[in-house]
Amino acid sequence: MPLNQIKKNIHTKLWEVELDKLPEWQRFAIKFLRIFQAVFRDLSDGLPTLRAMSLVYTTLLSIVPLLAVTFSILKGFGLHNEIEPRLIQMLTPLGEQNTSIAKQIVEFVDNIDVGLLGAVGIVFLFYTVITLIHKIESAFNRTWHITEYRALAQRVSDYLSVIMIGPILIFTALAFTAAITSSTLISKLSSIEPFGFIFETTGTLLPYVLVIAAFTVIYLLVPNTRVKFRSALIGAIIAGTLWETTGWIFASFVANSSNYTVVYSSFAILVIFMIWLYLSWLILLIGAAIAYYHQHPDKIPAEQNLSSLSNRMKEKIALLAMYHIAKNFHENKTPWTSSELSDVLNISSEALSDVLHTLECDKLITRHQDRDISYLPGQSLENIFVIRILESIRKHNETTCTKIDFIHSEKVIDTLMTNVDSAIEKSIVQLSLRELITVQDSNQEN
Repeated sequence: MPLNQIKKNIHTKLWEVELDKLPEWQRFAIKFLRIFQAVFRDLSDGLPTLRAMSLVYTTLLSIVPLLAVTFSILKGFGLHNEIEPRLIQMLTPLGEQNTSIAKQIVEFVDNIDVGLLGAVGIVFLFYTVITLIHKIESAFNRTWHITEYRALAQRVSDYLSVIMIGPILIFTALAFTAAITSSTLISKLSSIEPFGFIFETTGTLLPYVLVIAAFTVIYLLVPNTRVKFRSALIGAIIAGTLWETTGWIFASFVANSSNYTVVYSSFAILVIFMIWLYLSWLILLIGAAIAYYHQHPDKIPAEQNLSSLSNRMKEKIALLAMYHIAKNFHENKTPWTSSELSDVLNISSEALSDVLHTLECDKLITRHQDRDISYLPGQSLENIFVIRILESIRKHNETTCTKIDFIHSEKVIDTLMTNVDSAIEKSIVQLSLRELITVQDSNQEN
């Protein structure tokens, strides 16, 4: 059977079916198959792999400064001795190389003398760590199709909170888990059935549970949007299970292979480490994509590409966005955020962001920063005319170097365009946003 026919059959099975008429388990299966199809589509485009590779590069540059900052913080709480054994545990998928890599990293950290760095060196240390966290947030925001970032002050405070509090919570939890599993009481109970079976099963599942819990927290906190717990959990379950399973496969067939040593010699450890970092970031981003499509199933069929939007669509998006923003402002309701507008208009965040940016540049709307970035009218509603909104979109990207007057034209064409502009302006006269909302309200009352 030809490949195109196979794709057509899959599309028919997944999309040309009425879910309401199917049993619950079939609805559940089809919904997840749609999500996986969307994730596979994103992977085929290549962007997740590029983001994963970018994060590998940033991680290699930042891992020693990150551990140096973490070491300094944990030292104050007496937990600094936990770094090396936990790092070895995290690098288990690298097989026999995990111990040497962990010791090498810790040795780099030990060689950093904070006293000799000075103020500039310490600032650079924190800057390197913050850059890594910003890169991670950027990758997650793009996976969630978010084009707006946190305000600078909020970003710095959030990042510093992660740097200061995160290591303490993580290593405390790991140390507590290790203490419980190695306690005398647990050892004695393990020799008694059925406790032995229960503890053995728990020991097997515990790494999965910890990874899933960590991934869930990441998916909830990192994207600059409100992520539903259920969506984050589902993405974490799939990604966490995939990460643990991939780690076992990697350790069994890749890290312990002698072929890498033959080809790369002493660089083999670094190559294996980079491959594992790449797979880890890619799996984490796949889980984020699953969480996104689970929370926004309406975005699965086809994300509108910005370049595919016609001028007419952009004009309608601008008018609708201005209408909703103005109406909420007029009725003293909560301002719209970009993600809320994206959902209510059923368009991609990228397409909406470009239109909102154009309107903002022309001072038709302005940003309001609270917990999330929202939008308010940039002027009084009486002074914002519909013709200005249309002109804002139609004249976008016209600069001093790309003015329409620079085009060598013909008089008959210039006359035609002038008549078209005059007809549009005449048809809406001096219609303002306030009048547009009033007309809508009057129609609803009638």
